[in-house]
Amino acid sequence: MNQTTKREQSIYTALTYRFLLLLVLYLFCRLGFYFTNLSLFKHIAFTDLLYILLGGIKFDIVALLYINSLYIVLQAIPFPFRYRTGYQRFCKWLFIITNSIGFFANFIDFAYYKYTLKRTTASVFSQFSNEKNKLKLTFDFLLDYWYLVILFAIFIYAFVKLYQLVELKKAPKFTWQIYVAHTLVLVLIAGLSVIGMRGGWRHSTRPITMSNAGDFVKSPGDMSLVLNTPFTIMKTLKASNLKPVNYYDEQTLNSLYIPIHQPENKGDFKKLNVVFLIIESLGKEHVGALNKDVLNGTYKGYTPFIDSLVTNSFTSSYTYANGRKSIDALPSIISGIPSIREPFVLSKYSGNRTTSIAKLLGDEGYETAFFHGAPNGSMGFSAYTNLTGIKNYFGKNEYNNDTDFDGIWGIWDEPFMQYMAKTINTFKQPFFSAFFSVSSHHPFKVPKKYIGKFPKGPLPVQEPMGYTDMAIKKFFATASKMPWYKNTLFVLVADHATVSYLPEYQTLAGSFSIPILFYYPGGDLKGKTDKLIQQTDIMPTVLNYLNYNKPYFAFGFDALSNKKDNFVVNNNDGSFSFFKGDYLLIYDGLKSTALFNLKTDRLNKNNLVDKEPAIQTDMEKYLKAFIQQYNNRMIKDQLTIGN
Repeated sequence: MNQTTKREQSIYTALTYRFLLLLVLYLFCRLGFYFTNLSLFKHIAFTDLLYILLGGIKFDIVALLYINSLYIVLQAIPFPFRYRTGYQRFCKWLFIITNSIGFFANFIDFAYYKYTLKRTTASVFSQFSNEKNKLKLTFDFLLDYWYLVILFAIFIYAFVKLYQLVELKKAPKFTWQIYVAHTLVLVLIAGLSVIGMRGGWRHSTRPITMSNAGDFVKSPGDMSLVLNTPFTIMKTLKASNLKPVNYYDEQTLNSLYIPIHQPENKGDFKKLNVVFLIIESLGKEHVGALNKDVLNGTYKGYTPFIDSLVTNSFTSSYTYANGRKSIDALPSIISGIPSIREPFVLSKYSGNRTTSIAKLLGDEGYETAFFHGAPNGSMGFSAYTNLTGIKNYFGKNEYNNDTDFDGIWGIWDEPFMQYMAKTINTFKQPFFSAFFSVSSHHPFKVPKKYIGKFPKGPLPVQEPMGYTDMAIKKFFATASKMPWYKNTLFVLVADHATVSYLPEYQTLAGSFSIPILFYYPGGDLKGKTDKLIQQTDIMPTVLNYLNYNKPYFAFGFDALSNKKDNFVVNNNDGSFSFFKGDYLLIYDGLKSTALFNLKTDRLNKNNLVDKEPAIQTDMEKYLKAFIQQYNNRMIKDQLTIGN
């Protein structure tokens, strides 16, 4: 019997072989994901890793059944034309192309995961829909990760060869008995496919979701290792609908937490200028002045000018982002609205009536502006800022000098921040302005004249972070000579944290840690507190500092208040991270899965869930109050005063 004959199998055996082949290749994808992000998973014991790999099969089956549903039907229908050469050739390329797309999605997260700490979801399509240089961004991404491109090509080549190892036997003679038998097999395959897609056979089994990955990990931060990227994309293609919840009656709810801020009548409204400086990827890890206890006090960081601002600003030891993406940051910072489960601006609730600090100050006579050196429309910022009441937008178009274009994202930060300072100088006071930097972004380059001028550090982002720090220094040097400077309250904040190197930041808490500085050169707003501060706190903190005298809506808190009932909340991969007092609680929507003491356990290794019942119960109480306010107000379009 020749080699070809040895490989000939029935159509059902071939189908089974090819599906098992996909499961094995998805296992290799999961291992590739693990090893390329090993620094984030090195705490996982070998036995725990084996359990995660076993659990991952469940999610791989779901993804592969969806991806290959048409192929399975075409192979299983009980008709003899299935065996024709042309038919099988079509099925072969359908199988190879659709599964190659799935493999490609997994390979993307080999590189992309470390920036978001979550598997890619369907929101990525909307997130970059406004970028005018998609091909350039894609090319630069692939060029930067050329080794993954080569590995992917080898992987697909092996995939095709392995597919071809099995050939079909000749078609049997179709009698009525064969038709009946093959029809029964089709029914069996359909039934098994439904069970596989749902994630179980029991009547009580709900269709499997991303949160089910929590069954296979000890730490919620490891759930992405159980999942696969095609699964997370497919499960988020449909817009997420928040469900109304009623944990508390209205009176109890409002006594626990209400996002309506009332004026405290502290004095006359102070019409200070307000300038927000939102810095791309500025994780707290990079700021030496905020890490004086790291490496036995020897850690210097990569932002010497921001270090000097820290000593003259008001900040906290515990400052956090409300998300992990740039698109999450603006609603949090400008409107006091965090993104839960998916970016607010991409959700079905983005059309809700909202307010913003720009709108409220604009109503008080402030001139309002937003500066972003990227091509106009990038990240949807121009559309969003228009909806928030910001009257003037200054982007790459308005800058109108492509000699300062970095070739990828926008105008280099140094010249654009000088342009911003000079443009602001033409505004009538008081004014509100916000700036969003671009240079400290992948692929992490600096202008040619600055190559070698800034410390590279262990992370690629740290060299351009040094460049942006210099750009901020030069901005302040220019602004300090202008008449509006001392009458201006500056807020410096990151959009999100990014890839980390220090163990203190390779934790759930560390992955959201960013600097938040309130700097007022004409006043005495200085000092450092241990009070938790998040991006959504910026709007109420600034408004209350200005003695804004009208009620307004924001999900955050006044960081300068003496009240102790504040908390920080963010949501990544469907799990809530809830910070209150000294503790961090992880909640999957149904139950608490982890509890850490941030003061005594900086590396988040000692899970106290169910071991500190009083603290856990108290935190769950406030988190549920937040969820009820957030969900119900989103659903009912109640994000402003009076609606």
